[in-house]
Amino acid sequence: MSMDLDFWKYKKGVSHDDKHVYESACCDGDIVESVEDLPIDAIQQKIAEVFSDWTQLDTNHYLKEGEGEFEIFTTKQIVRFDCSYKTSHETLNQLINIMNEFGCPLYDPQVSTRFDTWTEN
Repeated sequence: MSMDLDFWKYKKGVSHDDKHVYESACCDGDIVESVEDLPIDAIQQKIAEVFSDWTQLDTNHYLKEGEGEFEIFTTKQIVRFDCSYKTSHETLNQLINIMNEFGCPLYDPQVSTRFDTWTEN
């Protein structure tokens, strides 16, 4: 795996510290006070539906020839997709769109940017 896409949702009215949330919650698996709990089961179900024609190596590992590969890491507050460099842009966009449906914008640690201008937070 070579790149990760990270998603979370801030609680209303809290200060945003994207780097802290990324390092603590997405990398270390810690719980962060300013971040909401997510409906992880519903998110995983949606991913399974969208990628139903992919080979599921285990509950959180998907592979499809020509499209790429990704693994999912979750806590009750975050979802992180670890994607191979071979993962297509279409697949990456599908993952982003799924998480947007749950109100979670993308944080891209490769460019240290959270794409959240469309959110209320």
